[in-house]
Amino acid sequence: MPRSTPPDSPMLFDVEPIVPTFELELIARRAGHWPVAGADEVGRGPLAGPVVAAAVILDPERIPEGLNDSKLLSVARRETLFVEILATATVSIASSSAARIDITDIRKASLDAMRRAICSLAIPAGYVLTDGLDVPAGLACPGKAVVKGDSRSFSIAAASIVAKVTRDRMMARAGDVFPAYGFAAHAGYATPQHRAGIEKHGPCSLHRMSFRPLRRDEA
Repeated sequence: MPRSTPPDSPMLFDVEPIVPTFELELIARRAGHWPVAGADEVGRGPLAGPVVAAAVILDPERIPEGLNDSKLLSVARRETLFVEILATATVSIASSSAARIDITDIRKASLDAMRRAICSLAIPAGYVLTDGLDVPAGLACPGKAVVKGDSRSFSIAAASIVAKVTRDRMMARAGDVFPAYGFAAHAGYATPQHRAGIEKHGPCSLHRMSFRPLRRDEA
């Protein structure tokens, strides 16, 4: 019987999942950059509410267990890790409002919030790892953008958790102020419940009027 030939490429679905580590931070440290901050933002897509950014400098000796992309964690796990991160790390949070998003655009508003979070750290960062494709301009240190960084770097993962929990809490409070839209349930995303609230009551001051379907293009 002829022997089967092994495939010359790996199976498409037989791939180890990506998990965050502290390796990118240690690479920066070996290059002479320390401390290293991770930065991430949450809330680019919703129709309402701010975009929130966080910057986190982890203590290498006290890294909370279970850090990962905030989207992969349960609400309860995010809340627990949020408390642990605040107790063990240096953290800064900044946001850009719906009004600022409308005046500039969501990318600029997101990067500005990230820049302000990084620059407001109580311990100045010697290097920054950011999630995505961009490092904000105007930083006092070098940095590196990491695609899917919240799944690759402990520091970015911690920042994603802090930003996500903070924004969710802000939108829950917004739901108390503007109960017609159900912000606590969907955090401003374009769910059927949210769209129905806009259709019935019109937009409020938290809505991003530059986003469709709220935007009214000139004829």
